[in-house]
Amino acid sequence: MTQEIRVPDIGDFDAVEVIEICVVEGDTVGVDDALVVIESDKASMEIPAGAAGTVNAIRVSVGDQVKEGDVIALISAATAETAAESPDEPAADGVAAGSNDADEVATAAVAAKDDQPTQRSEANSSTPASGGEVEIRVPDIGDAADVEVIEVAVAAGDEVGASDLLVVVESDKASMEIPAGQAGTVSAVHVTVGDPVAEDSLLVTLKLAAGAAAPPPAAVDDMDESSGIEESAQSVTGEAAPVRGPGAASTGSVQMEYQPDGKVYAGPAVRRLARELGVDLTGVIASGSRGRIVKDDVKSFVKSAMTQPAQTVTGGIPAIPEIDHAKFGPVEVAPLSRIRAAGAANLHRSWLNVPHVTQLEEADVTELEEFRRSLKAEAVRREVKVTPLSFIVKACCHALKAFPSFNASLDTTVKSLTLKHYYHIGFAVDTDEGLVVPVIRDADQLGIWELSQAITELAEKARTQSLDMNDMRGGSFSISSLGGIGGTGFTPIINAPEVAILGVSRLATKPIWDGSAFVPRQILPLSLSYDHRAINGAEAGRFLAALRELLADIRRLAL
Repeated sequence: MTQEIRVPDIGDFDAVEVIEICVVEGDTVGVDDALVVIESDKASMEIPAGAAGTVNAIRVSVGDQVKEGDVIALISAATAETAAESPDEPAADGVAAGSNDADEVATAAVAAKDDQPTQRSEANSSTPASGGEVEIRVPDIGDAADVEVIEVAVAAGDEVGASDLLVVVESDKASMEIPAGQAGTVSAVHVTVGDPVAEDSLLVTLKLAAGAAAPPPAAVDDMDESSGIEESAQSVTGEAAPVRGPGAASTGSVQMEYQPDGKVYAGPAVRRLARELGVDLTGVIASGSRGRIVKDDVKSFVKSAMTQPAQTVTGGIPAIPEIDHAKFGPVEVAPLSRIRAAGAANLHRSWLNVPHVTQLEEADVTELEEFRRSLKAEAVRREVKVTPLSFIVKACCHALKAFPSFNASLDTTVKSLTLKHYYHIGFAVDTDEGLVVPVIRDADQLGIWELSQAITELAEKARTQSLDMNDMRGGSFSISSLGGIGGTGFTPIINAPEVAILGVSRLATKPIWDGSAFVPRQILPLSLSYDHRAINGAEAGRFLAALRELLADIRRLAL
């Protein structure tokens, strides 16, 4: 059975605007599921299906002007039963296809309000307290039985203006922002988020500003008496606050006053979706009319957050602000090369995830340098350049065998250490495109000549961008040598998932006391960065001490 879902009683409004379509053709909906949202100048209304079934057609579009009785959708009922409810449940009567008599709906809505005009007037007024204080209470909330405080916007001692928000309360289908209504100071807040409240519950005690008079009891204006879409509760000064009145409640409407001052403007369904997804609505860009946040805005916000590049996700770390540097003078934008961009992402990931500690040491390599220079003639014949790096790689292999925890990787759960029985040593090479780290495989099985040959070949391939993937992966320990560039020490970043990296700075001649006099010695600065989760300071100290001894007397490499 196909039912026509029509615009219910909207009081004395000639026409209202469709601001959101909540379903598409083919959707399965329940009785309380919203189909569309319509809005007047001051209020919005979610029109529910009124019957469970399948949406056959949507007869309106966003921006259309509609009036009471207009067909908005066709629904095929899930059962043979109609969507009409019993006479004491006017909610479905206002929207189901069986309720085509708009006059009956309007009469019922007005009658529901007329039954309790005194109660509404009393509930909406604030009772002046002694000492120039007024009590802000929950205004008329219609037939809503369960109302919860979902936001408290002030604290005791806050200065507020007449239009400033105090609290937000919400029922199953409607939310209400309750303003101060008078300028003053908050003396006390009597509710917290999550508290259940009812009509006339005390929310806030407000001390009026100097010269302010206590407000008279509020009255409901003529428009509100006949309007099923917008019925304002009177605050302390009689100013309108959004409320869900009896007529609105009967149609499942959402009463929300438009806030032109930048406050969040969204219906309960949108707020509920935001809470489920953990979205702060103050950061969502609204696309609805007059700054209203719709469900698609929340979904777009989540999608945008999920698709951000990994390097921009700061994990709670404050982001560096974007600055237009051109306003200070001439600039030139130079895009990072592919190698530099990849390196930046890897270093950033390592620095954020690995607790780095750097330990410094100096090695006396005077004898090593004398021996290396003695190999110069033979190196020319072999067409190989022997650098200090060859000896450093050889010494590191010896030290790694003595201290296996440095030639390892941590398990992702940080509960076990994978000890590697191979010694693939990576070394940093500076190229025009950026820093790359080729790997010398099985470096422990190579002699000085073979190491020198491997270093020369890999460095040349790096500079000519001819390294393949196998040349750059599988490393177990890395060395970053500044060689003759300069520096007395630095903090190298670990090449994760390795757990340590050795930094080598510029060799320098220093006067060293030998017990009787200062003698010139060639000193090599070393910087060992290590993952403190896998290695402690004592281990690092012993590793550097062993490395220092090996470099000071290269004969030990033969032992």
